[in-house]
Amino acid sequence: MSDESRLDRAVTKAVRAQELLDNELLTETFKTLEENYASAWRSTVIDDVAGREKLFLAINIVGKVHDHLNAVIANGKLAEAELRELAQITERRRRFGIL
Repeated sequence: MSDESRLDRAVTKAVRAQELLDNELLTETFKTLEENYASAWRSTVIDDVAGREKLFLAINIVGKVHDHLNAVIANGKLAEAELRELAQITERRRRFGIL
């Protein structure tokens, strides 16, 4: 796979990830899950260590999904900048007959 196609894929994924984060239903789902897990975590009995650990992990996983989508968006922005730079280099070479 060429660099340009890899970068194009990263930009496309970033757009899709941004659409997901902008989606009201998904945002509400993340918030509801975190609230429900935190509430259940606080409601555990004192000797339910395993239950609290599982709920703690669940809360963190929701955050990690959110963080992953943000990382995809950041990578897409970097890819977009690289594509612009490649286009500028190609244009300069074309202007000066280096191609």
